[in-house]
Amino acid sequence: MIKRQHEREFDSLSVHACRSYFGKRRDPGAERVPDQSNIRPIFSHDTDRIIHSLAYTRYIDKTQVFYLIENDHITHRVLHVQMVSKIARSIGRLLGLNEDLIEAISLGHDVGHSPFGHNGEKHLQEFCKKHQIGDFAHNAQSCRLLMELENYGRGLNLTLQVLDGILCHNGEIVSSQYTPAPKKKWNEFLAEYQRCMESAQASLTITPMTLEGCVVRISDVIAYIGRDFEDAIKLKLIKRGDLPAEATDILGKKNSSVINSLVTDLLNNSYKKSYIAFSDSVYEALKALMDFNYGNIYNNPKKQKQDDKIEMMFLTVLRTYLSDLESSNSESTIYAWATGGFRRQYFTGTPKPRIVVDFVSGMTDDFLNSEYQRMILPKSFGYAFK
Repeated sequence: MIKRQHEREFDSLSVHACRSYFGKRRDPGAERVPDQSNIRPIFSHDTDRIIHSLAYTRYIDKTQVFYLIENDHITHRVLHVQMVSKIARSIGRLLGLNEDLIEAISLGHDVGHSPFGHNGEKHLQEFCKKHQIGDFAHNAQSCRLLMELENYGRGLNLTLQVLDGILCHNGEIVSSQYTPAPKKKWNEFLAEYQRCMESAQASLTITPMTLEGCVVRISDVIAYIGRDFEDAIKLKLIKRGDLPAEATDILGKKNSSVINSLVTDLLNNSYKKSYIAFSDSVYEALKALMDFNYGNIYNNPKKQKQDDKIEMMFLTVLRTYLSDLESSNSESTIYAWATGGFRRQYFTGTPKPRIVVDFVSGMTDDFLNSEYQRMILPKSFGYAFK
């Protein structure tokens, strides 16, 4: 059966695809069932590990773009990663790429995102710099969670190709062409990971090692660019007529049209090639739409009205947690988390500010909010003093 799977991949996948037997784990000896004997292809197995992880379950209440909105039809992070997976797998199927690898990268790429989205990421970056522990970048934190924190600090032993695609997924930067950097080894990946932990700017300079990773990277953009303006229209932040003509004349005025236009153009310019690319006109239209979204949605003053309060919430929680660790406050939520579920070397060998960042970045929006309220609101003594 396993031999037939390899034969199917050999017969059906493009010469530019990453076949399952190329998958490399950092510690193959730790596998209870060796990959070469496992009925599940190696990248499919990685997908299973990701969706059963604790980090994945927390997608359910993490901000995508809009926070503090009482509207269940606005996109949350969990829906975004599913859209990325769907779009990327559709592209990969038509280009003859490995859909299992694409799915694993897609579903894991944002597990390191902080509560309250990029706003929260900014506050974690400032905290890291203040305490001289490097920087915070959600792509690097995604890898940290999956490599070092999940499974009680043992990590999930994912493949190099999946972790590399997650680290290199940067969806805030759009290019006209994406060319993989093949033959990357574990030591090269780990060096890139360390650079991204030290400086968020390093994330702008790294390239996926597989064409599948490149597909996920651009699918991240395709998944959010039109969906974000649809959400903004629902929330009456913008009107459809506000969308720039230089973008809509080519891509369309609805999310469905934008996705179809971008995917079709990408396929027409990438089929049987060792890279993926847009035509010049579609690339320019995509950039115009991204510029519009940043100016009118992401940085809209109406969206930012509560940002000062959110900043105070982060500052209070981060400061309190750090104090709790330094004073060994056994009643603190973070102290119980850091000492209760991990091997002892995590608590003793990790700088306390980094433990704080690990804990807070993994929170859902609601949990951060509830912890803040617990810290600042007075508590009832009950019927009598105890």
